Amino acid sequence: MAAEQDIDCDVLIVGGGINGVGIARDAAGRGLCAVLCEKDDLASHTSSASTKLIHGGLRYLEYYEFGLVRKALIEREVLLRSAPHIMWPMRFVMPHARGQRPALLIRAGLMLYDALARRELLPGSRGIKFSCHAAGRPLKREFTRGFEYSDGWVDDARLVVLNARDACEKGARIMTRTTFLGARRVGERWQARLRLQDGSEQSVSARYLVNAAGPWAAHLVQDVLQKPMDGQLRLIKGSHIVVRRIFEHDYAYIFQHNDGRIVFAIPYERDFTLIGTTDVTYEGDPGQVAIGESEIGYLCQVASHYFSEAVRPADVVWTYAGVRPLVEDEAADAKAVTRDYRFEIDSNGPPVLSVFGGKITTFRKLAEEAVDKICHSLGCPQRGWTGKVCLPGGDLYGAEPQNRSVREFSQWIAASQLKYAWLAPALVARYARAYGTRLHTLLADCHGMADMGEEILPGLYAAEVNYLRRYEWAISAADILWRRSKLGLHLAPGAEARLAAWLAAQPPIR
Repeated sequence: MAAEQDIDCDVLIVGGGINGVGIARDAAGRGLCAVLCEKDDLASHTSSASTKLIHGGLRYLEYYEFGLVRKALIEREVLLRSAPHIMWPMRFVMPHARGQRPALLIRAGLMLYDALARRELLPGSRGIKFSCHAAGRPLKREFTRGFEYSDGWVDDARLVVLNARDACEKGARIMTRTTFLGARRVGERWQARLRLQDGSEQSVSARYLVNAAGPWAAHLVQDVLQKPMDGQLRLIKGSHIVVRRIFEHDYAYIFQHNDGRIVFAIPYERDFTLIGTTDVTYEGDPGQVAIGESEIGYLCQVASHYFSEAVRPADVVWTYAGVRPLVEDEAADAKAVTRDYRFEIDSNGPPVLSVFGGKITTFRKLAEEAVDKICHSLGCPQRGWTGKVCLPGGDLYGAEPQNRSVREFSQWIAASQLKYAWLAPALVARYARAYGTRLHTLLADCHGMADMGEEILPGLYAAEVNYLRRYEWAISAADILWRRSKLGLHLAPGAEARLAAWLAAQPPIR
């Protein structure tokens, strides 16, 4: 089957995870013609399998990664202001007991964590007594004291989609379900071949190639581009479990277990608790990664060590796992491998930049630095801009990021519920959290429940599904129930099959 005519662009980006879409967004905003291809759905792999935290990485202080922690802490508030609908502040509680790191050492580390970057939105750390703190009630009585500090939470998959949406609106072309088959240098350009979802092939001519393929980055360099690598990646599997909500308050827990690992227990999707993560060296196919029984047992064991009510494997209602491509630094323990990123640039002809490592909190800075290098090579004088604008839907009180948008988000939800009084308040609140100001686009032609279309599944109307198909590259039921939302957690068995059947009966979105 023949594809359309060749595509000509400045930058071809391979990989639809957070780093790829971040680079596409930044490049498009600087006036570069950018094309991004992703072999699956956006955020299908590592970028939807995080612990959902926007944080400096308190435990990285133990490995003296002060530069990485400071960079992440600065980005923490930049990101919170840019998308207050999908990110928000969260207070973390760290129980302390004998045999753990000395309390004075932990307090000193938290004070350093507070001081490494300027804070406008987040309160500092403090010591607490569990006898008079809400977070003490679910814990075993042996835990009497602890610490409390601030970080942030993020809907990671939606963060990827919003970056792709902004890139698209600035002129980038986002091609999902499109496999990068290979590329060769011809004169001053890359000539690349892509395979589209329908099996046809597409040729792309690009001045610059970006390898943001995540766990597949090394494979792309060595096997597809036939180039040697300067260093090595270490693939680390991180797995999580989800159980019914263990506690009623909104604090999250950080457990410093006696084996030196850190495990979080986080309020999740209103009715659940998210527990993770593990750090296991991984050698299989990144596309087939799954949690192991031993990992489930380990996470249940850690949670049960702290909570008065035991967490058992039978309590697990959902699991997910992802492979993080980390820069090899010869650390013996997987948990100690650096989370910082590295670029490898081959300028022997038209350039290719490969991205290795990184963490979700620093994606914007990574993208900015990558595009700085691309612009320098291509002679584009534009400077970085992403730190001063909102992501789609984040412009609650104006186009520029504001502290007000974070602090007054609940008031904005209340105002939206008044505006759409014909919708159930809980549904408006969900739309506000998922789409921010873009809920007005979703509901633009709706003036009553009759305009929402069919209720395909409980709480999921045709109006929302068609918005996701039109604006967010959603094609399958899994795209909608597990990446654009987490409605799959709240619905009865068989819901995904029902949605898939409904989608199969719909005409293409135009």
